[in-house]
Amino acid sequence: MSDELDAVLAAVGPRLRGLRRRRGATLAAVSGTTGIPISTLSRLESGHRKPGLELLLPLAKAYRVPIDELVGAPAEPDPRVPPRPMTRNGMTVIPLTRNPGGLQAFKHIVPAGLTDGREPEPRSHEGYHWLYVLNGRLRVVLGDQDFILRDGEAAEFDTHLPHWFGNADQRAVEFISILGPQGERVHIRARYRPGERPPG
Repeated sequence: MSDELDAVLAAVGPRLRGLRRRRGATLAAVSGTTGIPISTLSRLESGHRKPGLELLLPLAKAYRVPIDELVGAPAEPDPRVPPRPMTRNGMTVIPLTRNPGGLQAFKHIVPAGLTDGREPEPRSHEGYHWLYVLNGRLRVVLGDQDFILRDGEAAEFDTHLPHWFGNADQRAVEFISILGPQGERVHIRARYRPGERPPG
């Protein structure tokens, strides 16, 4: 076994102890959650027991962290969120946070003319949504309402209400959205028939 691997394994025990103490959990509580005997947990934390997958997997699940965080996470993780743009229905979406299960922030870029001639198709899902327009004019269909948000304007709403976003004119529009928990799980689709008033 290499010295490098020995060093990695030796660091697991203190990392487990620090994680448990930050969570305010006792060895008995962790034992009850994972099924790992208290004596084994104690030996793991003190470095007298080598960590194996049969121990690390239930511990990672109990602490709700990736297994690589138990065996090799840096002491001070890089706080920067690398841009990983996605494309959804022609719109560019850039995640601004990495907080699974919590609030999620995104930057949306709607190219010029993307929604021209397209009938809004509002969708509904669990959660709560905040919008803030950075640049351009955003058409928002929210239930029976059809309105426009301009630069610097914001809106917030319960996402159980069917909603849709698009260009309000021929220009591109950029906006920030923040979704509450479950905000990305679309499970209801509602059709909306706009009234006589044209957008914009």
